[in-house]
Amino acid sequence: MSAATLQKKICMLGGFSVGKTSLVKRYVQSIFSESYLTTVGVKIDKKSVELSDRIVSLILWDLAGEDDISSLRMSYLRGSAGYVLVADGTRSSTLEVVLSLRQRVEADYGPLPFVLLLNKSDLKEQWVIGGTQLELLRQNGWWVQPSSARTGEGVEEAFKNLADRVAR
Repeated sequence: MSAATLQKKICMLGGFSVGKTSLVKRYVQSIFSESYLTTVGVKIDKKSVELSDRIVSLILWDLAGEDDISSLRMSYLRGSAGYVLVADGTRSSTLEVVLSLRQRVEADYGPLPFVLLLNKSDLKEQWVIGGTQLELLRQNGWWVQPSSARTGEGVEEAFKNLADRVAR
């Protein structure tokens, strides 16, 4: 007997140039590109995750990054089962953006499963976001994962964790 397949919409949220598109490319196509292309609007990709009892087809909505979160079109999140917050470990302002995004999503859509990827772990020596800040988030129930679109560190694990939680 084959496992049931679920489709779940997941939105990628974060500030400008934090690596959302690169993380999706790493996850879906197992590639990393040095060239930077700004996402305009939304780009949609799909990847299936095999869990122990089912297959979850993640429909990944890569939303254009906004440092001014008031300009983010919250309607893109309608129908989402969960979301990925992405911050850049080398820029503390990007953590402030995801904190605001999380509050806004929760206010508009209620509590949804999410993960926080602290991207660019391959540049750890340049990180300005510290362990104390991340530990506070973890104590508040956040699932926080250092990640690197360049090396792939933490990427599969984060999406699998989120797939497991949205499939329940």
